[in-house]
Amino acid sequence: MEEERHRKDQNTSEVDSVKQAITKVLALLTSHKDHNSASLVCKDWYEAEQLSRTHVFIGNCYAVSPEILTRRFPNILSVTLKGKPRFSDFNLVPQDWGADIHPWLVAFADKYPSLEELRLKRMSVSDESLEFLAVSFPNFKVLSLSSCDGFSTDGLAAIATNCKNLTELDIQENGIEDISGSWLSCFPESFTSLEVLNFANVNSEVDFDALEKLVSRCKSLKALKVNKSISLEQLQKLLVLAPQLVDLGTGSFTQELTDDQRAELESAFNKCKNIHKLSGLWQATALYFPALSPVCANLTFLNLSYATLGSSELVKLLMHCPLLKRLWVLDTVEDRGLEAVGSSCPLLEELRVFPADPFDEEITYGVTEAGFLAVSHGCPRLQYVLYFCQAMTNAAVATIVRNCPNFTCFRLCIMNPGQPDYVTNEPMDEAFGAVVKTCTNLQRLSLSGLLTDLTFEYIGQYAKNLELLSVAFAGSSDWGIQCVLRGCPKLRKFEIRDCPFGDAALLSGLDKYESMRSLWMSACNVTMDGCKLLASKKPRLNVEVIKEAESDDNQADKVYVYRTVAGPRKDAPPSVITL
Repeated sequence: MEEERHRKDQNTSEVDSVKQAITKVLALLTSHKDHNSASLVCKDWYEAEQLSRTHVFIGNCYAVSPEILTRRFPNILSVTLKGKPRFSDFNLVPQDWGADIHPWLVAFADKYPSLEELRLKRMSVSDESLEFLAVSFPNFKVLSLSSCDGFSTDGLAAIATNCKNLTELDIQENGIEDISGSWLSCFPESFTSLEVLNFANVNSEVDFDALEKLVSRCKSLKALKVNKSISLEQLQKLLVLAPQLVDLGTGSFTQELTDDQRAELESAFNKCKNIHKLSGLWQATALYFPALSPVCANLTFLNLSYATLGSSELVKLLMHCPLLKRLWVLDTVEDRGLEAVGSSCPLLEELRVFPADPFDEEITYGVTEAGFLAVSHGCPRLQYVLYFCQAMTNAAVATIVRNCPNFTCFRLCIMNPGQPDYVTNEPMDEAFGAVVKTCTNLQRLSLSGLLTDLTFEYIGQYAKNLELLSVAFAGSSDWGIQCVLRGCPKLRKFEIRDCPFGDAALLSGLDKYESMRSLWMSACNVTMDGCKLLASKKPRLNVEVIKEAESDDNQADKVYVYRTVAGPRKDAPPSVITL
C-alpha cells in the first residue's frame, strides 16, 4: 500500500515536471500562430499554453468577448486588438458601427491589473477610455493607436499625466480632435522612460518647449516621429538632443534656412549614426537633400509618402541609399524615378507607390508598367508590392513576377475600374494567372482591372498559400468565387466590392467561413434571403448586413460575415442588422 502511494506520488511529480517544462518552452514562442498550434496538440499543452501566454492577438474584437478571453488566459500582459472592417478606411462603414474599447478595458482592469501593452487598430476610443486606461494599470508601458477614432488631445494628455512607466506612445493615422497642442507638457518632469514617440499625424501645433525638454530627458529614445508643425530649425535642435535615434520622422521641409542654419542641420544629421528608418519629409525639396546624405547610407526604410518628389529629386536621394529594403513613394516620381530605384536599390524587398491625387481624372503624371518593370529587373529580392497606376499589361506583369518570384504580397491597383490590357485590349486574367502560378508563397493578393472568371479559376488552382484576397470591380459570375473558396485552403480574409456576385457565391462558402476570420461583400448582388439562409445554416457565424437609407428591402447592401465564440453582438446600431 505504501509502495503504491509512493509510486503515485512519483508519477504525479513527473507529470508536474513535464507540465512545467512545457510551460517554459511555450513561453519562448513569439508568434501567435505558433501559440495557437501548440494549444491544439493535447490537453496538457492546452493547459500549459493557457498559463504561459502573456500576449494575445485578436483580429476581430467581436470574435470573442472580454469575459471569454480573460477566462481562457489569466496571465496576459500584452493585447493587440483589431476592430472595424478594413473598408472603414474608405468610409464604407457607419461612423457608429461599434468596436468600442471601453468594455475591454473594464474587463482588463479587473482581470489583468498588470497589463503593460495595448495595441489597437480601427477601434473606437474615447477620451474617457484613455483616462480610465491611464489610471487603471500602474505598470502600463505601451500604447499604440492606429486608424482609431473618437478621442482628442485631452485623452493623450491623460496618458502623459498618469502613465509613469510609459515607453511607447504611437499615434498613427487616427481621427483625432485637436483641442490643444499642450498635451506634451503633461509628462512629469521626472519622466524619462520613453523609447518611442510618434505623433506624426496629429494636425495641431505642439508645445515645442515641452517636446524639447521631453526628448532631452529620455536618453533611451529610439524612435521619434513629429508632425509637420515642426520646422527644420526645431528638428535640428531635437537631433542634437537625441543622436541615438534609430527611427526618425521629420516635420516640414519648407522653411528657408540661412547658410549657417543649413550647416547646423547637416552637422546634426551627421552625428546621428544609427538612423535606419526615415519618414515625414513633408514638402521636401532637393535643396535640403545634402543635409540628409549623412544618414542615407545606413537607411533600410525610406517613407516618402508625404513628399511630392519629382523623378529628378528621387534620383538624387536614392544615389546615397544603397541598403534600402523598404521604400514608399508617391506616383509623382514617375517611371524615371522608379528606374532609379531599380538601379540604386538592389536589396529592396518592399515597394509601395501611392497616388498623389487618386481623384484627379485628368492626371498628367503617374507611373506605368515601365517603372514597375525597371524595379523588377534591378530588385530581385522584392517580396511586397503595392502599386497604383492608370493602366497595365498582361505581358508586363508576367515579366515582373518572373523577375521577382518570391512575392508574398502583390497588390496591383489599376485606378480605372474594369481597365483591360491597354495594349491588347484583352482582360487582365493572364496577368494574375502568372502571379499565382509563379509566386508559390503568395499570401496576400489584390485584384483590379478587367477580369473574368478565369482569374478566379487560376487563383483556386494555384494560390494554395493565399490568406487575404481583395477584389473590386471584377468577375463575371458566381462561379469565380466558388473556385476561390473551394481551392484556397489557407484563406482567412476575403474582401469583395462592386462585383456581380450574388447569393450563390455567398452560399458557396458554407463549409469554409468557420475556418476564416471574415468575409466582406459590398455593392454586390447579394439578397437578405441569401444572408438569412447563411445565418440559419451556420449559427457560429455572425452575419451582419449594413443597410443603406434608400435601398431595396431585400437588397443586402454591405455584408460582413465573421466567426465568433461570443454570439451576436449587443451594441450594433440600427443601420446594422444582425441575422
